[in-house]
Amino acid sequence: MISIVLSIAVWWFLNGDTPEQRAHAERFGIFIGLWAPTLLILSNRFDRFADKAQYVPGYLPESQKDNSGLGDEKNG
Repeated sequence: MISIVLSIAVWWFLNGDTPEQRAHAERFGIFIGLWAPTLLILSNRFDRFADKAQYVPGYLPESQKDNSGLGDEKNG
């Protein structure tokens, strides 16, 4: 919600006299308004993907870790 208000404020205050300045203010305002929701959507997708993943290279669940502190070293 804040990104929408900020994008309108940027568009309003950066609006210039020439068509190039007005176009730049409009594009910059749109960019500011869209980057925050885009990052939130991406983080939500990555979170869902991580929940569905069954194997993560280099990760051992707590139930399978060795309590002796030796890690992956073999005994014997």
